Amino acid sequence: MPIEQDAVRVLTDDQAWDLLSSVSLGRLVTNVGGQMEIFPVNFAAQSNTILFRTAEGTKLFGTVMNEQVLFEADDHTVAEGWSVIIRGTARVLTTTGEIHEADSAQVMPWVPTEKLRYVRITPDEMSGRHFRFGPEPTHGGLPG
Repeated sequence: MPIEQDAVRVLTDDQAWDLLSSVSLGRLVTNVGGQMEIFPVNFAAQSNTILFRTAEGTKLFGTVMNEQVLFEADDHTVAEGWSVIIRGTARVLTTTGEIHEADSAQVMPWVPTEKLRYVRITPDEMSGRHFRFGPEPTHGGLPG
């Protein structure tokens, strides 16, 4: 069986933003006290940025102390999947105008806790991949 050339396809930025807009759970990666930490966050894609809410604590501290973060979101079906990774700058929103705009995204906490702070990630780099699933190709006539 020949290797399918389109099993992995690079996404355009527009395609990546469309896919990010279709899901609400991603992962924030930041550095806290010299240790890399990863946090699941529910989010919204708003104006080509990532927006999430958080409470006081490790996520907020890591964002404030290290504005450079990674963010990843993905999804899949039985036949295909995708992943988008953003390297960017995270900033806690403070002005009334910023918070009003963020409120319009309707990012609601999943658990019954107060999440009073909005954080916006502005991409410096973005990469996205689409994957078409299938059987592993054979090598030299033997199963892979």
